[in-house]
Amino acid sequence: MLPIKNRLKKKKDFEKVFEKGSTIRNRYFFLRVLANNGENDTRIGFIVSKKVSKRAVERNRIKRLFRESVRLSIDKIRPGYDMIFIVLSGANHKELIEIKKEIDNVLEKSNLINI
Repeated sequence: MLPIKNRLKKKKDFEKVFEKGSTIRNRYFFLRVLANNGENDTRIGFIVSKKVSKRAVERNRIKRLFRESVRLSIDKIRPGYDMIFIVLSGANHKELIEIKKEIDNVLEKSNLINI
């Protein structure tokens, strides 16, 4: 589970990231990123639509996998950003290791991770 300070929860925060953030696409997800002015913590949100899976059990499992993958890398992510992971249908049969590897690759390419 992500710490509370690293969760993006409010609707207005999601809308601001969608409106002003930049997009990075991967084969398993879209990543919307926006610098949050004045905040020292990176906040992260997850979206898994019914297009990915009709079953809520599967959508929740996917969100848990993504949360855990990000939690394992949270100490390396640069502070001061709001991020939203929008999961695509290719991710519904993947394991934790594959998802973590893809997340780390995208964060590294977008210069959001401290190595």
